[in-house]
Amino acid sequence: MTIALITIGKTDNKQLTSLIDDYIKRLGHYIKFNLDVIPDIKKSKNLSEAQQKQKEGELILNKIKPTDTLILLDENGKQYDSLLFSSYLQKHMNSGIKRLVFVIGGPYGFSDEVYKKANGKISLSKMTFSHQMIRLFFIEQVYRGFTILRNEPYHHR
Repeated sequence: MTIALITIGKTDNKQLTSLIDDYIKRLGHYIKFNLDVIPDIKKSKNLSEAQQKQKEGELILNKIKPTDTLILLDENGKQYDSLLFSSYLQKHMNSGIKRLVFVIGGPYGFSDEVYKKANGKISLSKMTFSHQMIRLFFIEQVYRGFTILRNEPYHHR
């Protein structure tokens, strides 16, 4: 199985980029992981929220294959602690899917078309974080999940 994370817009902060790259490298010991960054929409200031969500949604859906399992990182999604999230990852690996795709949307969320295509939603917190920070938090949690599954000492119980 491959895990992919699709995001809108690049990470500007070099320290965050370095940390994200470090966790992606660590994940390579457990699973194939891809970070797919969709560039910010040009001239988005001239678009309404709905128009921006629509354009971003089209770009997201263009990245999704028919066989993918699509999970949205959404404030209204289900919340997991790290142990349950590791079980969630294991369940998907056991299901035989080829690619588990998580998506962090743009600043206004997802278009209706993306919600309709999604197989589920996860929320990392009730708090609001920047889209750039969520990338790091999510990738770290995927890494943590695999260390839990392997009974490695990274996650202290």
